[in-house]
Amino acid sequence: QLQRVESGGGLVQPGGSMRLSCAASGFALATFNVAWFRQAPGNERDGVSCLSRSNRSTNYPDSVKGRFNISADDRKNTVYLQMDSLKPEDTAIYYCAATDRPGACALAPRYELWGQGAQVTVSS
Repeated sequence: QLQRVESGGGLVQPGGSMRLSCAASGFALATFNVAWFRQAPGNERDGVSCLSRSNRSTNYPDSVKGRFNISADDRKNTVYLQMDSLKPEDTAIYYCAATDRPGACALAPRYELWGQGAQVTVSS
């Protein structure tokens, strides 16, 4: 399973930064493609980042490109989402996800394992 740990959600001012963390238990993240999704009230769950382990490539939608960064520390079995220059429209519940399917990562919800979600609120 995936669990949110460490700095995981809360209130941050516009322009601020926040790092989300998900720790894996019961399996090794090193062989899994990982991703982060978010969902605002009334909206669908959209991918904001993914990381492919085969070639270490990443993918981001235009809405967060240049501001968000996904990374993984396999020694800690943890995936991170670093969020900088946050905007009010980034307010959502954020979910980490993982899949053992090979190939390039996807921003579509093609993932078997999901974290419980963390509320991120960007407001002054």
